[in-house]
Amino acid sequence: MRKTILTPVNGCLLAGAFIIGFAGAAQAASLSEIQESGTIRVAIANEIPYAYIDPVTGETKGAGPDVAAYIAGQLGIDTIEWVTVDFSSLIPGLQADRFDMVAAEMAIIPTRCATVIYSEPNTSYGEGLLVAAGNPKDIGAYADFAENPDLKVAIMAGANQLDMMQALGVNEDQMVTISSNADAISTVSTGRADAYAATGLTANELADQSDAVELVAGFSDPIINGEAQRSWGGFVFAQGSEDLRDAVNEVLAEYKQTDEWEATVSGYGFTDTDVSRSFDRTTEELCS
Repeated sequence: MRKTILTPVNGCLLAGAFIIGFAGAAQAASLSEIQESGTIRVAIANEIPYAYIDPVTGETKGAGPDVAAYIAGQLGIDTIEWVTVDFSSLIPGLQADRFDMVAAEMAIIPTRCATVIYSEPNTSYGEGLLVAAGNPKDIGAYADFAENPDLKVAIMAGANQLDMMQALGVNEDQMVTISSNADAISTVSTGRADAYAATGLTANELADQSDAVELVAGFSDPIINGEAQRSWGGFVFAQGSEDLRDAVNEVLAEYKQTDEWEATVSGYGFTDTDVSRSFDRTTEELCS
């Protein structure tokens, strides 16, 4: 039976048997070493529905963790040591060998490909906006912030919505950086920012949590350089972990051909379009 261990990191109090410190990190283990030990360290950023800790059961769930757990089993790895960190700490943590893999459905973009390596895409998803109830500023698109310099938009540290806003010409002083999705509702409802830019799945999940905010209705993905912006999320590894990445890719390619994979992803709110479009792009294309 596969065993799961939850690791408390960055103040997240979770049941667990291990604590990985952020100092004195060991060198990243190879695939053979991970298989021999039977344990893999997998990081998430606690973001529903991509990868999160269930507040009731304490279990790790999401499109990333569920698929990662299947892959680990196929690779003969019995124990997953889940590590929860802020989104902005995922890549630095890999580079410091604090974990072996990230299963947060992190978007595959060139700036990240320059410092880490990705699996092939597991999921695809579009964009969204969270605004105060009633949408008092009548915000309907990311481009609105470029057109109205009085508007402020919140963005999570390390998220690729920053790249989109910059490409659209939004001024730096219009952007409010928050450390996690948990801060989005208060940031928007108190007026610190007029909206929160995030993926559509994330914005929808946050809107369901509070009557003080809502999802922008009729939102369309931003157009940059003539192309509608859509993200493809994959598993992430440190440079030098190509053997682990390649093994994950081999299992993932076969799993994505099954009804089980589609049911897993759809069960977390990914639409039929999200599921079908996850096959549209390769990591090589997305990284370039």
